[in-house]
Amino acid sequence: MVESDGSAKKRVCYFFDSDISGFHYGPGHPMKPTRIRMCHSLVMNYGLYKRMEIFRAKPATKREMTQFHSDEYVEFLARVTPGNMNSYIKEQHKCNVGDDCPVFDGLFEFCSISAGGSMEGAARLSRDKCDIAINWAGGLHHAKKSEASGFCYVNDIVLGILELLRYHNRVLYIDIDVHHGDGVEEAFYTTDRVMTVSFHKYGEFFPGTGELRDIGIGKGKYYALNFPLRDGMSDENYKGVFEPVIQEVINSFDPNVIVLQCGTDSLSGDKLGSLNLSMRGHANCVRFVKSFNRPLLMLGGGGYTMRNVSRAWAYETGVATGVELGPQIPVNEYYEYFGPDYELDVKCSNMEDLNTPGYLERIKNIAFEHLRHVGGPPSVQMQDIPHLPIDDSMDDLNQDEDTIDPDDRRNQRLLDSRVQADGELSDSDDEGEGGRKNQHSHKDDDELVPARKFVTTTGIMNPGASAASHGAGPSAHPPTSIPTALVTADEMDVDDVPSEEPLVEESKLADTTEKEDQARSVAEGTMEEKPQAPTPAPPAGGTPVQDRPTEGAGQDTAPVAKTAPPTT
Repeated sequence: MVESDGSAKKRVCYFFDSDISGFHYGPGHPMKPTRIRMCHSLVMNYGLYKRMEIFRAKPATKREMTQFHSDEYVEFLARVTPGNMNSYIKEQHKCNVGDDCPVFDGLFEFCSISAGGSMEGAARLSRDKCDIAINWAGGLHHAKKSEASGFCYVNDIVLGILELLRYHNRVLYIDIDVHHGDGVEEAFYTTDRVMTVSFHKYGEFFPGTGELRDIGIGKGKYYALNFPLRDGMSDENYKGVFEPVIQEVINSFDPNVIVLQCGTDSLSGDKLGSLNLSMRGHANCVRFVKSFNRPLLMLGGGGYTMRNVSRAWAYETGVATGVELGPQIPVNEYYEYFGPDYELDVKCSNMEDLNTPGYLERIKNIAFEHLRHVGGPPSVQMQDIPHLPIDDSMDDLNQDEDTIDPDDRRNQRLLDSRVQADGELSDSDDEGEGGRKNQHSHKDDDELVPARKFVTTTGIMNPGASAASHGAGPSAHPPTSIPTALVTADEMDVDDVPSEEPLVEESKLADTTEKEDQARSVAEGTMEEKPQAPTPAPPAGGTPVQDRPTEGAGQDTAPVAKTAPPTT
């Protein structure tokens, strides 16, 4: 993880609720909320949590959802369950709840978590508490006022934009999902305060809307911009149309805040998508939008190959915080999903790009012609900001302080809100960041450390010592240098291990043999008995003494030092 060059540091708020991974659309359904937890696992193990504030947003209430959705529809979502769904057959048909949008356990709680993160992110942007707010559980852009559509039940994007409109005159919505953002476009089709721009595949593809000629109506005419694409869109072509179009939109509309829907089903290899973007090509859109230095709300969306979704959103979280993530996936709870290469990048395939340069140039020119009719940003009459329940929680951010255990010195809320300062000297969990890691290898120790010196001693426990030595100690034998790398337990001779049995010296054997010969000679009368020389008394303290050689003994035998027993 390294700093991105030339990017200004932003205050980032990141919203995540661990309960989101506990919901399941049903067996075989392509939408899997677990992808959000996979992304969060990468975010945490890459260390991005140190560079942003992490929040668990309050789930949206029924009243907050009814700012856009109808009361009847919200009430239906709150009541229907897999156990009683047969009692709501008529409502299911009316609200388009069925195959694509099934009824599953915790349906309303799932919608509340998704909408709550987007609304609180928008509220924090409006109150200048952050520069970028991220909610990967949001971005469900297909939901309509009174019906579900395209795996989406509650349109958190519309609810977030409505929150932004309370403080900002103009909001720009950009959609890079492979599907057209029909729910958001429909909600603001008649207003000039929200401009919707969508890059999507068009032609025999869900939801079937988003034609080039769909430009809005009434006051909202020319404030809806659609860029239809064909199969196999590559990074180079996508960048060639995205950057000039968005640049012209910024110049013409001059938004106060930007909402970016980062649907990853436009990536190569998606189960439902048919474009051919790489992870870096997709993230280039985030980097370009961030460069305008406007308040930015980043949301999730589509994406049905889970390992690629989590890769892309984790990488784009790094782009938002101003760092470039390393190429190798860190060890995390979903590590096996990223095999066999365990790399972060999502690469393009060899899919043919059907978007010819002539086609893209023609669509781009028509889009520029529509933008010329915008005529500058709209004027908005000054008025009081309406009060909503979310204002109470935003005005008093410490209202839940009494619920925190006073004995908990560093509670989770405090840790999540802490952002590590640049150049901060921190604990060992940050070792290795910024080139501070000790790169020395223990394998080089044997080559760098000088050989140790060992001193061999003489005595009864070392029968092979030289006879010239007298006693044990530093002067008994010259020190011998033995390289530690050459002395191992496997190379030691077992015969070197001293035995507990007392050893019989060669001089004693020679002395005994001589006495036997003399006794035999005296008995036979052939030799006179010679008096034995007295044996010198050993000195006190058990110091080794040297046996005197005797006559008749082998003169080639070297005297052997031995230790006399200590005197009592």
